[in-house]
Amino acid sequence: MWRMKSKKNVEPVTPESVWALVRELAVKQEANERFLTERQAETDRLIKETGLQMKETDRQMKKVFQKMGSWDYNHGCFAEEYFFNSFENGKNNFFGEKFDKIMKNKGGVETDDEYDILLINGQAVGIVETKFKAHVNDIPKVLKKANTFRLNFPKYENHKVYLGLASMAFYPKLEEECVKQGIAIIKQVGDSVIINDKHLKAF
Repeated sequence: MWRMKSKKNVEPVTPESVWALVRELAVKQEANERFLTERQAETDRLIKETGLQMKETDRQMKKVFQKMGSWDYNHGCFAEEYFFNSFENGKNNFFGEKFDKIMKNKGGVETDDEYDILLINGQAVGIVETKFKAHVNDIPKVLKKANTFRLNFPKYENHKVYLGLASMAFYPKLEEECVKQGIAIIKQVGDSVIINDKHLKAF
C-alpha cells in the first residue's frame, strides 16, 4: 500500500525569499556573463596570435620561395652563359653545319617565346634550349620552338631548323626522348661540352 510522504520543513514563500532568490540568480548570471566575456577575450587573443603567426609563416615562406626562384634563375643564367660561351668559342661547326652567326636571348614578336641560343647561316638555324637541369617535360617546349621561330622570324621561313637541348645534367629517359624526337643532346662532361647529334632531325 502506497503512502504519501508528508512535506516537512517547507518554508513559506515571502517577498523577502523571492527577492533573495532573484538576487542569487542575478549573481549567478553575472558570474556566467563574466566567465563568457573572459573566454571570448581569450579566444580573440588566441585568434589574433594565430593570425600573426600565420602572417609570419607566410612571410617566411615567401622569402624561401623568392630565394628558391632566385637560385633557379641564377642557375639558369649560369647554364645559358656556359653553353653560349662554349658555342661562341668553338669553330661554329654544329649539327653538320657551319654557322656564322650566334645570338642569345632572342625574343619573339608574334609569340612570347624566347630563344636561348640561336645559330644561323644562310640555309639553317640551330635553336638551343638551355637548362641547368633539364627534364623530359621540357621536350614539348623545345619542339614548339621550331614552329614559333618561323612565325616570329619569317625571313628564315625557308631555313632548315635544328633543335638542341643543352643541360648541365641528363638522365637516360631524357636522352632517349631527345633521340626519339630528333633533338640534339648537348651536355657538360668534365670540362668539355659534348654534342650528340647523330639522330638529328631537320624541322
